[in-house]
Amino acid sequence: MSRPQRLIELLAALQARPRTTAEELAGELGVSTRTVLRDVRALVDAGIPVFTERGKYGGISLLPGDQADLSKLTTGEADLLRAVGLDLDRARQLGGEAAARSALRKLTSRRQPPPARDDLPLALTDVIAIDNRPWFEDDVPLIDVAGLVRDVRTAKRLRIVYRRSGAPSARESVVDPYGLVQRGGRWYLVADHDGRPRLFALTRLQRWVVLDEPRRLRAGADLAGTARELADALEGAGRAVVTARVDAGSLDLARRILGARIRTVGDAGEPGEDGRVEVTVAYGGIDGVRQLLQFGEHIEVVAPEAARRLVERLATGLARTHSETP
Repeated sequence: MSRPQRLIELLAALQARPRTTAEELAGELGVSTRTVLRDVRALVDAGIPVFTERGKYGGISLLPGDQADLSKLTTGEADLLRAVGLDLDRARQLGGEAAARSALRKLTSRRQPPPARDDLPLALTDVIAIDNRPWFEDDVPLIDVAGLVRDVRTAKRLRIVYRRSGAPSARESVVDPYGLVQRGGRWYLVADHDGRPRLFALTRLQRWVVLDEPRRLRAGADLAGTARELADALEGAGRAVVTARVDAGSLDLARRILGARIRTVGDAGEPGEDGRVEVTVAYGGIDGVRQLLQFGEHIEVVAPEAARRLVERLATGLARTHSETP
């Protein structure tokens, strides 16, 4: 793949995902990470809003918006950029300078001539800060994640010691690992346990041992497909859907905490006469309604009746506990 073509493929890859890394892009494009970083610099120098951040939570991002949207290019403009990349001199030699300038204007949203040298805009790093750490997250893996990756690459079975959510103690299990996935700032081991796919949060994985047995994966299954299957099952239909009314002033907080669990927000977020907004929230079971207790008096669970009764029992128990002198 030539460099001009690679620049367009790089831009397409950045447009397709909210954040990635130089290592991931290098593997996808078949080049070194150093080459990817040079190509990213070329995009930045051309005025395309690519942002890089160093560190554990760092990565490469294309700022959201209609800027740098490849779909805005005509077929001729796209073909020309694949041939010359961002090099206007080469485009001029091929008689395509006008088309190249038109393409770059579309990708950089420049409707005015470039500013004079003494009137350059501020650098992206001066006006954009990206922090990919999840909110209120102090629950980090205590294990050696890199060491786990190394052992998963042996394609052997693992004996793990893992504490399931809500369980008082850890249990030992033998699993067949696909690999690791990061979702919402958290790392998970994706593995089959007794022939069924599971997600194991690394924050609750205490230790593991590599067994001298090859892993036994389900036929045709791989890491990406299994991770997607588990995510779809977690977020999919057929789950307990709880209807609640939330104080309008707490709606933004509810969106931040509940995230994709919120299925609908009534009346476009406009409060009713009681100052509340109706929302529906999806859980794996009615017991998930416990999460809503943190909103205290700012929320009322309306339906189903089983969820409302559960909140009543939990609230009664809390009131009884806190009415007693410790």
